[in-house]
Amino acid sequence: MTITATTHDAPPTLRLDATDRCDRCGAQAYVATAHAAALLLWCAHHYTAHEEALQEFLAIDERGRLAEDRLVGDAHA
Repeated sequence: MTITATTHDAPPTLRLDATDRCDRCGAQAYVATAHAAALLLWCAHHYTAHEEALQEFLAIDERGRLAEDRLVGDAHA
């Protein structure tokens, strides 16, 4: 997870990267949820399967990057 400092008025932004893995299956994480002191990481598949129950804890949702990542991968093929 990359934490990027911003201006003094804004909180740091978080971005999941390839080293962040789903706590359920170990695939690349695209979603993070926060509850109490725990930050849980989810692959797109497992978050989508439990999305209704987890929506109130959503912290980061980068599932939109899946399409971007596929396009970048296709450009390098």
